[in-house]
Amino acid sequence: MPTSQPDVSGPSEDRATPDDLLHARTGTEVSPEDVVLASGKDITPHSLEWARRKLAAEGPAALDKLLP
Repeated sequence: MPTSQPDVSGPSEDRATPDDLLHARTGTEVSPEDVVLASGKDITPHSLEWARRKLAAEGPAALDKLLP
């Protein structure tokens, strides 16, 4: 009786992750709430003001810098 093996079509460990899968942003506008949540902080008036200043200084890259 032949036994069938499950389809093993997962990612191979010897292949690199494509560059387009490594980026956090999807091309949409980055909000102060996004920056606060990415930093691990709670959304408060103080943290939102911090995020607004960070976005003003660094632009959308502020979010990329916070995410792994």
